[in-house]
Amino acid sequence: MPIYGKGDNVRDWLYVDDHAKALITVAKNGKVGQTYNIGGRNEYTNLQVVEIICKHLDILKPKKNSFLEQIIFVEDRPGHDLRYAIDATKIENKLGWKAEENFETGILKTINWYLENEWWWKPLRKNYSGERLGKK
Repeated sequence: MPIYGKGDNVRDWLYVDDHAKALITVAKNGKVGQTYNIGGRNEYTNLQVVEIICKHLDILKPKKNSFLEQIIFVEDRPGHDLRYAIDATKIENKLGWKAEENFETGILKTINWYLENEWWWKPLRKNYSGERLGKK
């Protein structure tokens, strides 16, 4: 699993169903012309997320060697932001929306979905060998 740069880029992670529900909330109750940031208040570095995924895979789909041993660091693309912070206060206070999943439950649901739906993503790997994209 490639980690870009030092893996210290911080992002706010949000479970996909929470994101979809937030979009529906904005469409139904938001004011035209207003901006609503959607966030889960789950800030983790890319490296932390990959390590958590690897540890879950070690339990759910064990192999001879730990998935952690597959982590490799690759050159980050120029100008890559180190932090993607979201302030979700407005959507929470004005529209009453809040993420239902925390990071731990959301990431486990995501991992399980991918393990249970290999039919969907495995064919995509035929056209993509894992090379670094977006550097040019």
